[in-house]
Amino acid sequence: MTDWAALVPLKQGVESKSRLRDALEPAERMALASAMAARVMTCLSKSDAINSLYLLAPTVVPEWPSHWLPDSGRGLNPELEGARAQLGNRPLLVIHADLPHLTVEDVQALLAAADECGCAFAPDRHGRGTNAVAIRDANPFRFAFGQDSLMSHRQQRPAAAIVERAALGFDIDTPADLAGLHEMFSARQD
Repeated sequence: MTDWAALVPLKQGVESKSRLRDALEPAERMALASAMAARVMTCLSKSDAINSLYLLAPTVVPEWPSHWLPDSGRGLNPELEGARAQLGNRPLLVIHADLPHLTVEDVQALLAAADECGCAFAPDRHGRGTNAVAIRDANPFRFAFGQDSLMSHRQQRPAAAIVERAALGFDIDTPADLAGLHEMFSARQD
C-alpha cells in the first residue's frame, strides 16, 4: 500500500539529545540530532509506501522533504495524539529521528507488518522502548513513548506485529549508545 503518512518528532535547539549532556557540548548534540534526523527523513522520502512526510518540531526545517507540524510543547505523547487527529487517523508511521542506520528496507518491513496485522511496533535493542509505531487502522491508540513504552504499547494492541531489525533498534539516547555508534563507524572505516 502507498497511503502511509510518516511523522518524525524532533527536539530542536539546546534540548536536543539532552541525555548526552555529559558527553557532548550543546552544539555537538544539536548537530548530531540534526544529522540523524536528516538521514531518517531522507530514508522515509525514498519509501514507495509513504506518500506524505511530516516533521513534528518547534521550528520548520525548509531543506527537508517534509511538511511541518508545529510542536507546541505539550510533551511528546500529547503532541503525537494531536498530530494523528489532525492527519485524520489515516495509516501513520511514527518513527524517532535518532536512528542513524535506518534503511528503506527497515521501513518497508515495518509497514508491511502493519499492513498485515493492523499495527506494528519496532522495539529498541533493549526490548523495552519503542522506536517506531506503524498504525494501519483508525482505531484509538494512546501513544506512550517513554520508559518501558513497548509494554504500554503492546497492552493496547496485543496482536500487533513486533518488527526487530538492527537499524530500527539502534537509537542514540545515552553516552553508551554514542560510544556504540563510534565503534560501528570505526569498524566500517577499517
